[in-house]
Amino acid sequence: MSKSEKKLLKKAWKETKKLDVDETFILKDLFKGYKWNRLAVEQRAALGRLFLEFAAEKKSVEVTEKNSSNQQMYKKVK
Repeated sequence: MSKSEKKLLKKAWKETKKLDVDETFILKDLFKGYKWNRLAVEQRAALGRLFLEFAAEKKSVEVTEKNSSNQQMYKKVK
């Protein structure tokens, strides 16, 4: 994991703390639109894999089904 990926993952995880319990979201929701759009497609994909692995280990976010656009959904659980 590169330093920039680690920083982005930390920022995304910090944003999950602002969500309400039972709120569903995709990774993109955790970033301001222009910041997400400035990330290279490869960087978004790498961050997606890292966030999925990280969320699977944590108890405050649940990995749920993918949406109709094939984006991984998550749910804040506590």
